[in-house]
Amino acid sequence: MTGLNLAGLLPLIEEVPGYHQLIEKLKAGAESPESLGLLGAARPTLTAALHRDLARPILLITAHPEHARQLHDQLRAFSPHPEAILLFPAPEALPYERVPWDVETARQRMRVLATFMHPASCIVHPLIVTSARALLQKTIGPAEFQAGLRTLRVGDRVAMKELLSLLYTLGYEPVSVVEVPGTSSHRGGIVDVFPPASPRPVRIELFGDEVESLRLFDPATQRSEEKVPSVTLTPAREALPGRGPEVASALGRLDLSTLHPLAEGEVQRQLEALAQGRAFRGIEFYLPYLHPQPATLLDYFEGLLIVDDWMELESAAIELEIQAASLRENLIKAGELPAGFDAVPHFTWKELRSELTARSFLVLGYDERGLGRSLLSESFAASPRYGGQLGEAVVDCLEMTEHGEAVVIVSRQAERLSALFEEWGLYLSPVEGLAEPPKSGGLVLVKGALAEGWRLEVGGICNLLTDGEIFGWRMPRPRPAPRRRVTPPEAFFADLTPGDYVVHIEHGIGLFQGLVKMEIGGVEREYLDIEYAEGDRLYVPTYQVDRVSRYVGVGDRPPTISRLGSADWERVKARAKRAVENIAKELLELYSVREVIPGHAYSPDTPWQRDLELSFPYVETEDQLRAIEEVKADMERGKPMDRLIAGDVGYGKTEVALRAAFKAVMDGKQVAVLVPTTVLAQQHYRTFQERLAAFPIEVEMLSRFRTRSEQRKILERLRAGTVDIVIGTHRLLQKDVAFKDLGLLIIDEEHRFGVRHKERLKQMRKEVDVLTLTATPIPRTLHMSLTGIRDMTTIETPPE
Repeated sequence: MTGLNLAGLLPLIEEVPGYHQLIEKLKAGAESPESLGLLGAARPTLTAALHRDLARPILLITAHPEHARQLHDQLRAFSPHPEAILLFPAPEALPYERVPWDVETARQRMRVLATFMHPASCIVHPLIVTSARALLQKTIGPAEFQAGLRTLRVGDRVAMKELLSLLYTLGYEPVSVVEVPGTSSHRGGIVDVFPPASPRPVRIELFGDEVESLRLFDPATQRSEEKVPSVTLTPAREALPGRGPEVASALGRLDLSTLHPLAEGEVQRQLEALAQGRAFRGIEFYLPYLHPQPATLLDYFEGLLIVDDWMELESAAIELEIQAASLRENLIKAGELPAGFDAVPHFTWKELRSELTARSFLVLGYDERGLGRSLLSESFAASPRYGGQLGEAVVDCLEMTEHGEAVVIVSRQAERLSALFEEWGLYLSPVEGLAEPPKSGGLVLVKGALAEGWRLEVGGICNLLTDGEIFGWRMPRPRPAPRRRVTPPEAFFADLTPGDYVVHIEHGIGLFQGLVKMEIGGVEREYLDIEYAEGDRLYVPTYQVDRVSRYVGVGDRPPTISRLGSADWERVKARAKRAVENIAKELLELYSVREVIPGHAYSPDTPWQRDLELSFPYVETEDQLRAIEEVKADMERGKPMDRLIAGDVGYGKTEVALRAAFKAVMDGKQVAVLVPTTVLAQQHYRTFQERLAAFPIEVEMLSRFRTRSEQRKILERLRAGTVDIVIGTHRLLQKDVAFKDLGLLIIDEEHRFGVRHKERLKQMRKEVDVLTLTATPIPRTLHMSLTGIRDMTTIETPPE
């Protein structure tokens, strides 16, 4: 939704009966709450108009975190001041879960708190969107937050010791390289610090006790950028370690023996950090102990409260309380939570309700009795839905304009719709936004994504349509953009936990037991503690971390621990070397045969291929587009394809495979999609069914989810050629499976198949195009790809 601007629709709200009366009532500070009963799709538009016309802070509360994110995005699209729209998100960790908060979530929450407490905040009238869960989560109180604010200016005098002590008190975690909010580092006369409310970290250079310069810097490259005259340091997190020693002493009396060993060790380390008054990732778990008088966002806020829907809010809050109580019991039983951990990390609905009803507020939907009606609600109606019937949508839009109605279409497929309207004699150029109100009888195509549209039935009627109404798609949730980062040496073992298997290049497989400090020769260093067979220990200096790697195996079976000082590991490496040589010989023979066998050269893309690709509800990344083009190029040449697509889960590999499968079917070929598990087969089957629903393509699945009778019928249709794409587990490799004309084999995570299955795959590879998908390429596969025996494409970023 970045860049989408629909602020030109807001003047239409001024024509709605009752709008000006509502504005006057809110300006007068009406004491009794009002429920508007407004159409859900129209609520972001009205809220953006209120924010524009009231010029005061607004807090919009909705029931669920997902809807809060969606409302935040839509409000940014409608608002003339999108920079003032902020999200106060809910932590990913549920109450009582000892899981560190996501860095970006913590940053967004701290930014909102700082907006209200920072005297020089650039956002004068923010519009904050939050959810029941985010609001119920206890946080640091305004007085403590205010006490933690410190502004540094060039020329100020501050001793290095004083500055480092301040950062320690404010909860900044000392690290060697500052990359994420809430961290700081110190070298010589330079202190790097990343305030969570700041978009970039700042480099403070001291000359003696004087602040010589303040520069913002890039956390990825660590290069200094623009100079700034001042910087305001805020608390680094919502839980500060000031009362840590007292809390550690109190919690130290709990019986930790009920915890399982890993949890007990982690809690002990966290209590040690608290005893030292030191912050750490996950300190928010102890927030109710560290802050005996916690607050909610409401304690920071003065302005207009808006509730999206009271009944939904109440239901979500009560559900959270029940879920938290149940989760606490389950975590205690599982040995994850000490039995005496009694502090409640969240407020109750009763407490929140009391806070809300003590203020005046507006309900956009329905009140606690399910009631809500107003002149505003009667002015909005739901947009018509066409479910992909594009011809009907075009005809309706043209009829609307002939009757003098304005039509605004917001679509990710604006170019495609433009071509459709052109066929009807209407030439439209898609625009990036709508800064002015649409003209009566006019039709505007806007590039972008919006969840839902509406029909405004006052004055000159206006119809707002989206992909949801036209194509039947729901707007996809934006995926987080990949963050570039430099990786310091300690990043490797920071991700390890005691008990993980690791491999030392010289000594073999052992168990990582943690980091220890040892003094040798009068020098104290940090070492990786690795346990081997018979209790032997190996201490590896952190500067030799490149000699150690995390163990990655196939299946759930644990590996055999090596014995230090024995020849076992050398024998294992020798056997592996011989196996690799044998595999290389077999594969070289196979690929040499493939190079001389003529393959099917597929036709160029059809118009239907273009329609399918335009229906993808995400924006493809450059990596993904390159993968798609390389796969198509392989298929269109006269030799069998064998390409590996590597990329993390969620990075769009399935979409690449789906487009390849569609291309094969367009040439009359059949496609087999082979996956290692029944669950994955079901997931792929559902994805292929949904994406190909608009085309005459038969998709089937062979797995244990099918009865014997169903499997028999599918096999008959495969032989007859009436099934175009079949998705299945190793069942596809059995002898009774035959195709009329198999053209493409797609293999997901090949390394998870057994030896017999791989032998069958070797034979199939000689005959058809093969596309392999993997999140973790096995070493021999990666080696072949890099040495030219096999083509490889890497997808390194997720779709937006």
